[in-house]
Amino acid sequence: MNAQLLLAIDVGTQSTRAIVFDAAGHLIARAQVVYEPSYRSPQPGWAEQDVEVYWRAVIDACQMLWQLHQVPPASIAGVSLTTQRDTMVCCDAQGRALRPAIVWLDQRRASRLPPLGAFWNTAFAVAGARSLITHFQRESEANWLSQHEPALWSATDKFLFLSGWLTRRLVGDFVDSSACQVGFVPFDYKRLQWAGPRDFKWRAIDVRLAQLPRLIAPGALLGQLLPSAAAELGLAANLPLIAAAADKACEVLGSGALAADTAALSFGTSATINTTQSRYLEVQRLLPAYPAASPGAWNTEIQIHRGFWMVSWFKREFAHREQALALERGVAVESLFDELIDSVPPGALGLTLQAYWSPGVLEPDAKGAIVGFGDVHTRAHLYRAILEGLAYGLRSGKEQTERKLGFPLRRVIAAGGGSQSDAAMQITADVFAQTIERPEVYESSALGAAINLAVGLGVHANHAQAVAAMTRSARSFEPDATTSRIYDELYREVYRELYPRLSPLYRRIRRITGYPS
Repeated sequence: MNAQLLLAIDVGTQSTRAIVFDAAGHLIARAQVVYEPSYRSPQPGWAEQDVEVYWRAVIDACQMLWQLHQVPPASIAGVSLTTQRDTMVCCDAQGRALRPAIVWLDQRRASRLPPLGAFWNTAFAVAGARSLITHFQRESEANWLSQHEPALWSATDKFLFLSGWLTRRLVGDFVDSSACQVGFVPFDYKRLQWAGPRDFKWRAIDVRLAQLPRLIAPGALLGQLLPSAAAELGLAANLPLIAAAADKACEVLGSGALAADTAALSFGTSATINTTQSRYLEVQRLLPAYPAASPGAWNTEIQIHRGFWMVSWFKREFAHREQALALERGVAVESLFDELIDSVPPGALGLTLQAYWSPGVLEPDAKGAIVGFGDVHTRAHLYRAILEGLAYGLRSGKEQTERKLGFPLRRVIAAGGGSQSDAAMQITADVFAQTIERPEVYESSALGAAINLAVGLGVHANHAQAVAAMTRSARSFEPDATTSRIYDELYREVYRELYPRLSPLYRRIRRITGYPS
């Protein structure tokens, strides 16, 4: 057994995975612990989780590695950690959580906002950014806590992302990766550090610098495992914990998308298109580029909220037959969905979907739309339209990114759970009219964390060398020229027209029904 094995811990929304890689990026062993339930809703729209659930899952996943996969703990050279973004923890000076974590899916909003002052109000009004800043303030968990749980907020010594809280449990210090700071906190995305003292974010959000952790660049040392934490995980004390990044950034790195002209698609709960750039660039006006999983770099993310969540929605609402059949055959129900797609022609006989299932920051009135229904359409047409609509949305993001970059994205790599569907990959290749690659390692987020670990341990000299050594494509999906022509016409003449034509109706629906609030 190689004495330079790398342990990456990936704490997701629904489960935690502990995965061991070697220096060449090969997956050696994997253990997964699912949370039941993945979050709790004490009130409608709330999403909370006891942080001890995450810590216990980390312990159990590691112990499963040693017990079930017979990986010797002594073979582990170091540890890295990646987590879900924007899940926030309030804790005391000893790191003890004061309340359940507020999970990124949470929909509560602050209504009493900290005053910005005349200067900033005028500046944002002139820039046309007032509504965006109000959105930023309302979404801030710190502002909600200050308004609705003031006593607890006053007692909060540290306000941490889940990554920071878990790091405190592992190494005993309030420290976190700068590439994990994606959320509603006073972070300067251009400098990749906490905002300067004159930055408006300190006025916009009711949080103090002393409540935030010290930040370390990805690939650098966060600390060594505490003896107590190491014992619970079954590892040696003082093993190095190397900074990685948030899950989406690690997924981009782990898919191998390091070159500026390479796009990384994430077929996950939220579908995204990302690139990695060595300069700060906002591809959507006034929305920041996020920290990349490599130091001094940024991801130009465009997101489709509730992206491949729609596949789960379809399974729950329309796939009872497939669920029964999958149980009978002993296979995953998603594997049967490709049979549905194969029964429907490209374009789903005109059924076209726009995947605005949750409003975005720039489209606050948006709703999902499915147009073109006829009496010939079935569940199979709807499922194909879902995948086609997501591919259209990602193509739109690709074109917007290319316009801002000023050059084409010549390589496209897709990762995430949905990328395991050959049908989804082929539809995307046909919609993009471009080759789409699927990485060899499905667990791209964990692999991205392992790449940072390999660099931090000196196994590879830098991130570029680590990506070259540890990432590979397993299969490429080539576009079909005839199908691509059909999709191109539907995309240009139907899909792109949907939002401009429907947005007035969305605003009326919002005014009449109050949804979305």
